[in-house]
Amino acid sequence: MQDQNPSDKPATPRIRVAVIEDQREVREGLAMLINGTSGYECTGAFRSMEDALRRVGDALPDVILTDIGLAGMSGTDGIPVLKGLYPDIPLLALTVYDDDEDVFKALCAGASGYLLKNTPPARLLECIKEVANGGAAMSPEIARRVIKLFREISPPERAHYRLTPQETELLKLLVEGHNYKTAAAEMNISINTVSFHLRNIYDKLQVHSKSEAVAKALKNRLV
Repeated sequence: MQDQNPSDKPATPRIRVAVIEDQREVREGLAMLINGTSGYECTGAFRSMEDALRRVGDALPDVILTDIGLAGMSGTDGIPVLKGLYPDIPLLALTVYDDDEDVFKALCAGASGYLLKNTPPARLLECIKEVANGGAAMSPEIARRVIKLFREISPPERAHYRLTPQETELLKLLVEGHNYKTAAAEMNISINTVSFHLRNIYDKLQVHSKSEAVAKALKNRLV
């Protein structure tokens, strides 16, 4: 029996990312950052939402990173279309704007994260990894805008979902942009316990994702 050559060992899985950005310098910079970082691969860099809708399926990514203010079909209009075509691929919105309406639409359309373009490269890569692993990510500025926006909206009469104190605390942390790991640290519980509470939250709120849970929590003033 031949010894296995170390070079024959399977490569470490990479997080595949598709980029949708209409500014060439930004688009090429993002592609270079992703391809130049170990553990990441850019499967496509598209200059428009229309181009992405035609071609992103040629090499399916693990995460789609999309600008909001695109020429032609905007990112906020394209997100629900992409979610309809690829419901299991998380979308991460990237924008120079913290406009209330755009953020609200992206949130309700199912984006898994909302980042400003001034996000440092290392943090951007960390956020891509977070959403690829089922988490959510927000720039602090975007999180504050989202919370302020929903608090200003007159919601329907507060619904009662019989959330436990721990479930309510976890939901509040998710609204603030925490991921599983940081929420577990804040609550001094294990990540497995966070997952357990999150499943109960999904069942009680009748939602299927973290972004839907956050949207429902804010809309109904559950936190």
